[in-house]
Amino acid sequence: MDYATLLQIFDSTLRLATPLLLACLAGLFSERAGIFDIGLEGKMLIAGMASGAAAALSGSVWIGLMAGIGASMMLAAIHGVASITFRGNQLISGVALNFVASGATVLIAQSLFGQGGRTPPLSGAARFNPIELPFAEAIKSVPFIGPFYADVLSGHSALVYAALLAVPITWWVLFRTRFGLRLRAVGENPESVDTAGVSVIRLRYTAVAITGLLCGLAGAYMATGLQAGFGREMTAGRGYIALAALIFAKWRPWYALWATLLFGFLQALALRPDVIERSFGLAIPVPALDALPYILTVIVLAGVVGRAIPPRAGGQPYVKER
Repeated sequence: MDYATLLQIFDSTLRLATPLLLACLAGLFSERAGIFDIGLEGKMLIAGMASGAAAALSGSVWIGLMAGIGASMMLAAIHGVASITFRGNQLISGVALNFVASGATVLIAQSLFGQGGRTPPLSGAARFNPIELPFAEAIKSVPFIGPFYADVLSGHSALVYAALLAVPITWWVLFRTRFGLRLRAVGENPESVDTAGVSVIRLRYTAVAITGLLCGLAGAYMATGLQAGFGREMTAGRGYIALAALIFAKWRPWYALWATLLFGFLQALALRPDVIERSFGLAIPVPALDALPYILTVIVLAGVVGRAIPPRAGGQPYVKER
């Protein structure tokens, strides 16, 4: 495999890993606060539909982004009410939201545009365009480092860089602020947090809101950055893959980055089956390559890569003692 081909795969890896990374960080906030969220898939899906539809109707990608975030946070609020206020089963609530989003997105898109549950193709100001980083062309001729900077790191949309920036921000918020300490404590021992006079309910709702925000960014990126519009079931299980990456990363932000890049790399390889055949002489069928991220998901969830211990209070509704 030559260096130019490797750079192309790395470039695709970064693009494909971005929605996984955003969704993984979304689940990280929620689960660190003790709220298991299987509904990442549904939030991403409805955000993709809302952002694609709003961008198509308004011609502005920023209006589409706001619509996607709003739609995702609406589902997050429903999940919060069901799981926190009414103390319902968090897993069932998340699965139900996934089913609702799957049907509602197609129904709304079909009623608005009549194109089989799709939005019209987006172009120009209606989608995120590539951003060239400073000095990309100037240092492109520098061996190894120049092409990597110009062809892999440069030329992505704003949400790709926002996702990468979200990793150190998440680490700082969770491990270097009072809010992060309290949020992690809520996921481990909510009784002690309540005893200290801090509202467990408020912290959990805050975590759920952050989850909705990040899933909104992930869905909007898929519809207005990665692709040029919304398509039926376009998330294709990425929410579940993000959950597997979160377990693989053991609920840590920097590990989440590498885990999602691994899943993105497998997805990128599925787009270039010729590379594997030329490099290793293996003619692997394309459907088998497409299945690789999902196979790795099953392996991770089965605990083959090592036991991951979730927050102790995860999935347990909190009942305040009187």
